[in-house]
Amino acid sequence: MIEIISVGGYEEVGKNMTVIKYKDEAVVLDMGYHLPSLTKFQREGGDKKYLTVKGMQKLGAIPDDSKLDKSIVKAIVPSHCHLDHIGGIMYMEGAYNAPIYASPYTIEVMKILAKDDKKEFKNDLIVKKLGSKFKVSENIEIELIAMTHSTLDAAMIAIHTPDGIIIYSNDFKLDNKPVMGKRPDVARLKELGKTGKVKALILDALYSSTPGKSFSESVAREMLKDVMLGTENTGHALIVTSFASQIARLKSAVEFGKKINRKVVFLGRSLAKYTKAAENLGYAPWMKDVEVVTYAGQVKKKLKIIEANRGKYLICCTGNQAEENAILTRLGRKELPFKFQKDDHVVFSCRTIPVEPNITNRAKLEKQFIKEGVRVFKDIHASGHGAIEDARDLIEMLNPEIIIPGHGAMDQTGGITSLTDGMGYKTGKDVIFMEDVKTLKLK
Repeated sequence: MIEIISVGGYEEVGKNMTVIKYKDEAVVLDMGYHLPSLTKFQREGGDKKYLTVKGMQKLGAIPDDSKLDKSIVKAIVPSHCHLDHIGGIMYMEGAYNAPIYASPYTIEVMKILAKDDKKEFKNDLIVKKLGSKFKVSENIEIELIAMTHSTLDAAMIAIHTPDGIIIYSNDFKLDNKPVMGKRPDVARLKELGKTGKVKALILDALYSSTPGKSFSESVAREMLKDVMLGTENTGHALIVTSFASQIARLKSAVEFGKKINRKVVFLGRSLAKYTKAAENLGYAPWMKDVEVVTYAGQVKKKLKIIEANRGKYLICCTGNQAEENAILTRLGRKELPFKFQKDDHVVFSCRTIPVEPNITNRAKLEKQFIKEGVRVFKDIHASGHGAIEDARDLIEMLNPEIIIPGHGAMDQTGGITSLTDGMGYKTGKDVIFMEDVKTLKLK
């Protein structure tokens, strides 16, 4: 019998953790942060380095695995490098005796983050290429299937057992023209679907109420190109903000910055970490044209130079969600030695994550820039999450017996029923909405 334990990520966006159990063996998929809880704690003056695992769980910042029998866990397998999927691993993995398997970029990011936090992993970190299949116990075999998302080396995970296959799709989109990395392995997904053995699909349904199909990253690249190359910015400051892990978007920004003869500067430690991981793997040779500035004193010194030569530089920085201590947020609060001028450009190459306090803080930051005469370009972006037609295609490929919507609470994932009802799946029977720390036994 297969059991699916929804430890976290089924009542919120983030804190992702799912356990697949077969008899007396199990694997853990993801161990992520709930970023709003952690951000709130830090905003109120807390420092996470002083928090115990139990303390973080009490805050709701990481999944609560206290009721899980950890002795039966044979492997920990994160799907990709985003913090809502890997953030909890370095705090929680010490309670397990299980290797950590993941794609090259995911492992490299984990190593860099752990080093930065002065932490060491108890369990081995084992790199597995996308497309690989490997046994982790007598009855459980793991397969990492190439999938596109908003970072590198994302995997859709297939868990093979004697009683059938579970597919874990947090997070996914079907991007046939990615700017970097492999296309989704559609052929393999169809092969699995034809076996008739897919018992359950744990489906990233965060944008299941969004009609159509999510745009390709190549579309976001063209949008960014149109703003950077097609809008007059001579003599004005040009700032592009995106997620630090969105390496393909950063690559595009660097290339367009060079086309308009601007010196490219990455400001902030987050950008340094994720781009360093890409460089270490040979994924980002274009970083040779980028000056990376990390520490506070260096950032202030560089900003003074940029302010006096604003038309000669492209700044890439974090702060697209108006995070408390991010570079762009601090620029908006005038805490750094740079003053915006009329017709300076700020490009939000991202979408606001639909949770508080992101929504409120981003709106406040945009309003501040507009008040100062700054030209704001927002939603220059393509989501890393599939919309409703991506979900349809994935379901048709895999033909799962049941569907478990994930990556959010039901008010965010419930839109999937408008699709599944028409595909012959019955809500409550074949489409099952889980809550955190619940167990579903499959017949």
